[in-house]
Parts: sequence; C-alpha cells; structure tokens
Amino acid sequence: MSWRRNLFVMWICQFIAMLGMSLVIPFLPLFVRELGITDVNETAKWSGFVFSGPFVLSFFLVPFWGYLGDKYGRKLMVIRAIFGLALAQLFIGFSQNVYQLLAARLVQGAISGFLPASLALISTTTPKEKTGYALGILQTATSAGTVLGPFFGGTLADTIGIRPIFYLVAGICSLSGLLVISLVRENKIQEDTQKKFSVRHNLNYIFQFKQLKILLLLIVIAQTGVGFIQPLFALYVETLNIDKNYLATTAGVLYGIMGIFTVIAAPFWGKLSEKFQPRKLLMTAAIIGSICYASHFFLHNPIPVIIVRAFLGFALGGILPIIYTLVSHNTPLDRRGGILGFASSSQILGNLLGPTLSGLFALQYGVRLGFIISGGIFFLVGLISLRNVKEES
Repeated sequence: MSWRRNLFVMWICQFIAMLGMSLVIPFLPLFVRELGITDVNETAKWSGFVFSGPFVLSFFLVPFWGYLGDKYGRKLMVIRAIFGLALAQLFIGFSQNVYQLLAARLVQGAISGFLPASLALISTTTPKEKTGYALGILQTATSAGTVLGPFFGGTLADTIGIRPIFYLVAGICSLSGLLVISLVRENKIQEDTQKKFSVRHNLNYIFQFKQLKILLLLIVIAQTGVGFIQPLFALYVETLNIDKNYLATTAGVLYGIMGIFTVIAAPFWGKLSEKFQPRKLLMTAAIIGSICYASHFFLHNPIPVIIVRAFLGFALGGILPIIYTLVSHNTPLDRRGGILGFASSSQILGNLLGPTLSGLFALQYGVRLGFIISGGIFFLVGLISLRNVKEES
C-alpha cells in the first residue's frame, strides 16, 4: 500500500470537496432571492439559515461518522461523504423554494463530513513519522479549495448561471468518489478491535485524557479567532486609504494573499514537525498569528496590510495541521476516526462562535479593535501550547 498515492488522490478529492462547498458563498443570497425571497431583510435571514444549517448538523453528526469509520473503514466514510455531497448538490440544484433549499443544505450537513473522514484515512495509512507532513499537504487542499471556490463561484454564476453550478459540483464530486474507490487503499479493519468504541465511549475517552481535552479546546479557540474577523474584514478594508471604487477588489486581494501563503506554508510546517517538537512549532505559529492579527489595528495603508496578511497566512498554514497531528499522535489507531470526528466538531464550533461573537462585539466597540481581540485569542493559543501541550499522552 502506497501512502503517497493515497495522499495524492485524497488531496485531489479534498480540493474538489472544499472547492464545491465554497463555490456557493458569493451567490447564495442571490439564489435565495431567485427562489422568491425579495425583501432585503428576509433574504439576509434566509441566507443565514441556509449557510449555517449544515454546520449545525455537522457539529452533532461528525463524531458518529468517525465512529462508523473506525468500525467499518475510513475509506468507506470518505466515499459516503463525497457521494453525499454530490447528492446534496443535486437536491440544491432542483430546489424550487427556500424550504427545499434549506432541507437540501441540511442533508449536506447530515451526510457529508468529508474533512474528518479524509484526515482519519490519511493519518491511519501514513507512517507516524510522516503524519505531520501528510496532514500539512492535505491542509493545502482545504486552503486552496476554500480560497479559489468563491472566485470561481462568482465567475461561473455570471457565465453559466447559478443552478448549473450545483450540477457541475455534483458531477466532479462523483468523479472524485470514483477515484477514491479505484485508487485509495486501506488496511483491513480488524472487527474484534472495532466493536466497542461508540460515540459515547470516544467522548468518555476524551474526558479521561487531559491532552485530548486541551487539543480540542485549542481547535475551538483557534478557529474562533479566525472566524471572529471574517464578518469584520470587508468593513476593515473600508477604513484603509484606498479608492472606494475598488473596495471589493482590495478585499479579495487581501483575502487571496493570506490564502496563497496558507497553501504554501502548510507543507513547510509539516516538514518542520518531523524535525522539531510539534508543540513548540504550534506555539511559534500562534505567536506569529497573534502579532499579525494585532498589527491590523495600527495599519491604514494597503501595502503593509498585504505584508502582514502574507505572514498571517504563513502562520495559519501551520496551526490546525499541527494540532490535528498532535491529536493523531495522542489517539490509538482504533479510535482515530471517532476522535478526529470530535476534533472536526470542535472546528465547526469555532466557526459558529467566531462570527457570532464578532457581530456582538462590533456593535459595541467597532471594527478595528476586533483585530486586537483575535491577536489576544492566538496569544492564548500559544500560551496554552507552551504550558499544557505534550507530544503524547
């Protein structure tokens, strides 16, 4: 079995999955309007429902899919997730009203869970000393798909229309599922070691081991720090000394710079984790991220912001892959899918908490101070990494 071939195929599939899920971001409110919701406030409300709905269901169901992966095979869960995503995209494309759209998005959240399934598969089919590198490479697929998705989504919507995009995503997801079936190999699951680790057992296991609790808490904190800024960033760009006619372009460039450096940095951090202690690398990446976030508060010209965003992307390219590597190192092989499922739920929780808290904060204190808060959040990640994280429990 070639772990490199598995990694190559899963990189392609993860890129396609993340690209497909992020393609809809630019035009989701427009699709809601196309389905008959014309009032601005109602459009905003329903856009929020259909955007957040999948994340809420995924938060609860991802650990269950991880448990099934440990019991019946992680490859099977990857196949289920990618074809589930394809099916959900078809349902979305066929939607005739917002209720059907919301139902289809909920189906997507319920049966997907591609990211934890792919992490579990790669971490269990890769030699331990190469796990950090492999998860770093896999992170580049996530980052690249997330960065390129909105760009291609907006362009395609203007070119071929909104509905055909969902059918296109369903098609390429199905093709990537066939790639997994044909090319990915997994060690056979030994049934006698896979019977007893239910979702409840895995949750109890996490609470028994301090390291896993700390690592999952770090995922929540770090992702909250990232999500805290997302709703505020376009408003921050408005405060820079730029031509307001190019506001959207400037915001896109600044987002893109960070995404590009995240993609570049992830395998770099993965390679470093083979030579240095991951917890020290995590602390370093978190402190760099803290400084970069806080620096936004003091900047008013776009050029220094571009430089800071590049360093921020470099730091963020290491944080989550390193934490997931530590989770993998602290988890027995026969529980890995289930525990990584809880890790993914922690990431989803951070995605939900960050934007919610930032909206409440911005109403009271304004946009710029939010970057100081995110800087403090990542400083906390670095501090916890230094004081409480160990390599293995």
